[in-house]
Amino acid sequence: MNLDKLQESIEQCFAAGPGDARNPSALAAFLELRAALEGGYARAASPDAESPTGWRVNTWVKQGILLGFRLGALEEMPPACSRPSPAAAPAQESLSPGPPTFPLAFVDKDTYPARRFTAGDGVRIVPGGSSVRAGAFLARGVVCMPPMYINTGAYVDEGSMVDSHALVGSCAQIGKRVHLSAAAQIGGVLEPVNASPVIIEDDVFVGGNCGVYEGTVVRRGAVLAAGAILTRGAPVFDLARDQILRATPALPLIVPENAVVVPGARAIAKGKGQAWGLSLYTPVIVKYRDDKTDLSTALEELLR
Repeated sequence: MNLDKLQESIEQCFAAGPGDARNPSALAAFLELRAALEGGYARAASPDAESPTGWRVNTWVKQGILLGFRLGALEEMPPACSRPSPAAAPAQESLSPGPPTFPLAFVDKDTYPARRFTAGDGVRIVPGGSSVRAGAFLARGVVCMPPMYINTGAYVDEGSMVDSHALVGSCAQIGKRVHLSAAAQIGGVLEPVNASPVIIEDDVFVGGNCGVYEGTVVRRGAVLAAGAILTRGAPVFDLARDQILRATPALPLIVPENAVVVPGARAIAKGKGQAWGLSLYTPVIVKYRDDKTDLSTALEELLR
């Protein structure tokens, strides 16, 4: 696959504006990009050692994803999995009764149906209402516990687990052996096209009910305790290294490698907030990962 040629086509089609809503050449370029995203050949953001964040935003990929929405038409969609008709069922008896039929229907852009997987893909999608949108990449060994959702443009690398009620937003980049615990929310971003998506690097543990938003980068090996919320506007107080981490106009919030982040509180120092003894939420780094921390996250290995 020639990504340079594909990039040129996407950029030209995106710059042309709406025009003919179903332009065949634009649709062909988008479908090629969608296949490249699902195969892991194209990514909304790629590792880049020369970048201050260690990542490079691929603006043209996000343009192509937006192009797909422009080209799509609303379509009534059947469930992603339904029981085959008796005529289509294999003659031999099977140990598995096959997937059930769900009395559900969806209406969405026809350019973004739900992805279908086979056993050969090496991805576990446990029954129970999960969905992966077309244009998302899931590597071999990924486990999806129901119900969870992975949006288009997302990249989930080998051995990661997306637990129940977890969300992987559009274009989010999830590394190897990451555990997204129950109800974890990884924010998505499509516009502006040059904005960095949320990036969770290898071996990160994201606790239950965590939220990571607005292009935050969580470095390799970090642990986010249950309930931690990371945004561009909230500073992180690093007690272990006596510093305060903030996003800047040029850079997102970056959580250091092996940091252990817990929900904390900061007292309001003036006005009625001080008089009433109020505090505001703030994330706090209490230490950096060690053998004891690794033991506390070892349970996930039993689930694979």
